Amino acid sequence: MTIGNMPTTPEKASYDVIIVGGAIMGSSAAWFLTDNPDFDGSVLVVERDPTYEKCSTAHTNSCIRQQFSTELNIRISQFTADFVKNLRDYMGGDDRVPDLSIQNYGYLYLANTEEFAETLRNNQSVQLAAGAETELLTKDEIIARYTFYTLDGIILGSINRKDEGYWDGGTVFDWFRRSARERGVEYVNNEVVAINVEPSGTRINSVTLGSGEVITCGQVVNASGPRAARTAAMAGIDLPVEPRKRFTWIFSAEQPLDQELPLTIDPSGVHFRQDGPKTYLAGCPADPDPAVDFDDFAMDHNRWQDHVWPIIATRIPQFEAIKVVTEWAGHYAYNVFDHNAIVGAHPEITNFVFLNGFSGHGLQQSPAMGRATAEWITYGAYRSLDMSPFSYERIVENRPFLERAII
Repeated sequence: MTIGNMPTTPEKASYDVIIVGGAIMGSSAAWFLTDNPDFDGSVLVVERDPTYEKCSTAHTNSCIRQQFSTELNIRISQFTADFVKNLRDYMGGDDRVPDLSIQNYGYLYLANTEEFAETLRNNQSVQLAAGAETELLTKDEIIARYTFYTLDGIILGSINRKDEGYWDGGTVFDWFRRSARERGVEYVNNEVVAINVEPSGTRINSVTLGSGEVITCGQVVNASGPRAARTAAMAGIDLPVEPRKRFTWIFSAEQPLDQELPLTIDPSGVHFRQDGPKTYLAGCPADPDPAVDFDDFAMDHNRWQDHVWPIIATRIPQFEAIKVVTEWAGHYAYNVFDHNAIVGAHPEITNFVFLNGFSGHGLQQSPAMGRATAEWITYGAYRSLDMSPFSYERIVENRPFLERAII
């Protein structure tokens, strides 16, 4: 049986690698496996929704930044920037692959306390050392550059316009998936409902699909986004990842700005940026911000009227008259432990591989994380960026690797 262009039943009873989840993380890992000359195994991607309608990839705002607080996250974004700008070359020179670029309007963090301003200063030192071009601006310097702002209460800003802004994540996802399938990766529309661990407790020998098939495997990659904890629990593993709801609005302005709007992160937690020539995007978390059901994508319409719009209009008086064009709610795969990725093999169940917990910056990290996962599976070690700080061991040992720059 086939749903859309994706069959529901695997062709074989055994695969070297089974990837649970076929959105951008799972597809990146699959593609990088096919691109590694030292990997010659079989790969099965199990995706529960062939439309990808409710996955985090489909709800992303598709941005990239280098303004992180840890060098490793900066290096990861720098690889993504190179990958996006040279996508055709990475895809083997395929003439079908489009030329992509990054719309470098930058991120502008606004600090309204000395404590947060000091955080921006500390982060900038890390960013500059890693090759970013982050600038610290006083309130007057921001207004001189972007005359439309009103910055009452703001004491410092931080902005970088090198490889920081919007990119076409949907096209990269499409080419990860398309190219992986053309190279022999098998995708099925099904669901992993059980992960079967050997009696020794050190290895997974098979997974059970919702349609009843039991498929043996060499390695299992958990790329199931906000559902990651449920997938891990099938193997008896506790994973501190939960779905957190995030709201997005696209709006038009009666008086559009005459210059590009950076992605502005207000101290309130609301952010807003350029979207199209005459449209803008805004986003914020729920308040309160609990874990939600996997299928809960309901909008909180009062959130716009009572919180987001007033903040935007305060910061940019020209946006007093704006109109929502469209809106949606999506889910972060939120790592409640330290807001950072969880990557690599489980220390005891050694063929269970994590690709989880990106806490809102997964899309921009997908190329580096897919490459790292392919390296781990192929070599048992990282060959490019050392992702060991993201290992599951830090959770077991209660050693947070904290990322402070979370939106």
